[in-house]
Amino acid sequence: MERTGIPSTILNWISGTEVGTAAGEIFAKVSPVSGKVLASVARSRAADVEQAVEAARRAQKGWAERTPVERGDLLLTITQAMRRNQEQIAAIVAAETGMSVKQARGETGGAIAQGEFMAGEGRRLYGRTTTSAVPNKYAMTVRHPLGVGGLIIAANTPIANVAWKVFPALVCGNAAVLKAAEDTPATAWIFGKLAHEVGLPPGVLNIIQGYGEEAGAPLVAHPGVDVISFTGSSAVGRQIARVAGERLARVSLELGGKNPLVVCDDADLENSARWVLLSAFSNAGQRCAAGSRIIIFDGVYDRFRDMLVERTKRLRVGPGDDDDFGPVINEEQLTNMVAAVERAREKGAVVLAGGHRFTESAHAQGFYMAPTLVENVGPQDEISTSELFGPVTCLYRVKDFAEALSLANDSPYGLTACIHTRSIHRAMEFAQKVQTGVAVVNAGTYGSEPHMPFGGLKQSGNGWREPGTEALDIYSNLKDIYITIDPGML
Repeated sequence: MERTGIPSTILNWISGTEVGTAAGEIFAKVSPVSGKVLASVARSRAADVEQAVEAARRAQKGWAERTPVERGDLLLTITQAMRRNQEQIAAIVAAETGMSVKQARGETGGAIAQGEFMAGEGRRLYGRTTTSAVPNKYAMTVRHPLGVGGLIIAANTPIANVAWKVFPALVCGNAAVLKAAEDTPATAWIFGKLAHEVGLPPGVLNIIQGYGEEAGAPLVAHPGVDVISFTGSSAVGRQIARVAGERLARVSLELGGKNPLVVCDDADLENSARWVLLSAFSNAGQRCAAGSRIIIFDGVYDRFRDMLVERTKRLRVGPGDDDDFGPVINEEQLTNMVAAVERAREKGAVVLAGGHRFTESAHAQGFYMAPTLVENVGPQDEISTSELFGPVTCLYRVKDFAEALSLANDSPYGLTACIHTRSIHRAMEFAQKVQTGVAVVNAGTYGSEPHMPFGGLKQSGNGWREPGTEALDIYSNLKDIYITIDPGML
């Protein structure tokens, strides 16, 4: 064990036991801070997925027969174990992602809050009773689990992503196979370890390590998986929808975003600038809810642009608690975003700040992208319509509210949006008319809470919402029950 608690080899969790892969293959998990190998990781393939799904199916019936309250109580015990081990979890998250320990600690707290909320749903797994139009007949609905959930997560906020999917899937009575993100295998591993240490029955949660095309794809295609929940890119989401749709499996997709943040001419510019930088650059811009399109009224454009440039150049980039953000998760992602900025520059875009990889000694071995501001791009340019998932944001000039709203909606995505204004009229109209699943006033484009539904429109998702109580609809079926009585038997 290293100081962080990451084992030298990270294995799968199947039936409550750590196991290697059938073929004995591994891959290297590399630190985004140093470029050095953190651990060897089990490289799962279809045979390993088969083993995990079989384990889940064996365990699911017994888990479903427990009362929802009992399931919720056990999930609460898991969250209590997470709280006791919060520092270790945060250290692992920080080591795997390059975010600061302070930020990782906050993310872990959010995952714990998600677990606490969903554990409580064990006491509120509501159906409903209602009236019937037929005499002597009573009507009600109840919830039932689907069976086995295939849960596929991203690496950007890894412990929160685990919590978002595992807790609602399990409280509804399903067993689960979690395909960990290949860039954050130890975060999923430590969750599995804690869950089994406090008594989660073997097979209820199985964790598979590996690459998407080798482990995720067989999970999506497996006929024994009743529901797929995926967080990731729109391109992969479309593939999952096609494959799972062939067998009519339920599919929940939480996909990408190119989220607009509108700054009106009556906005508090100091507050707006602070939230633009947080939305665009915190967590190295690796949020589906990152603010990547900054739409600014002409009356304040030049002044606000200069404020952003000056503040962006002061940002500190590194893995420490005093830094503003750390590296991106891997070198391929870094290379792709640098290339995208360069293509935009070749088409006439103006790079106001950043646009390059940091190569000086402090950052040379890691995957660090300079915080990047770009202007003079069109709404249909590649950089305006493709999610880069990094610390890159574009500025757009508009003349008034109508043009700002139109540009905000002129996107293939529809996840989150924000407006900065002192006008209740503008705020309400924007919140009602912007084509997104989340609308924010005078803050950032991110910041979801455990009890609230999260998801988007267009290429940002397929209509389901996680977390919140709405997540229960993903992982359970509603059954109508009718009871007819014979008055003569009273």
